[in-house]
Amino acid sequence: MSLIPSFFGNRSSIFDPLSLDLWDPFEVGKSPFFRDIGHFSRDDATTIGNTQFDWKKTSDAHIFKADLLGLKKEEVKIEVEDGRVLQISGERKKEEEEKNDKWHRIERSRGKFLRRFRLPENAKVEEVKATMDSRVLTVTVPKQPQPKPEARAIEISG
Repeated sequence: MSLIPSFFGNRSSIFDPLSLDLWDPFEVGKSPFFRDIGHFSRDDATTIGNTQFDWKKTSDAHIFKADLLGLKKEEVKIEVEDGRVLQISGERKKEEEEKNDKWHRIERSRGKFLRRFRLPENAKVEEVKATMDSRVLTVTVPKQPQPKPEARAIEISG
């Protein structure tokens, strides 16, 4: 739904900043980006979309951080694929339920998540390190030092 009326059916324009209609890239067969992950339900897609990362560039590294509350480090998978694509995935599992349990509200997200980041050419992908402290995942990708421009003195003839 949008505050701007749609003249093109029930979908509003992708350029409408106030639109609540979202393109669903997780529809089976519609997105080649997620073709190898398996099938997701709409709840899983929401979880994937809600896993937020910070990406900071320092003088010597690229640093990625995410709050992964409720996950253990064994439930998170970090890979570098296709040479320069950092892939971070995992799954928040559903709690075991008793037959007599009655839920009033479920707000914590659960399901699978996946984020991919194309790393710049100066990333040292063979030296990626990850830590998890207080349920905050930190992935550090060192950078290759920038070559210093060499200055060469030119002799003036004549």
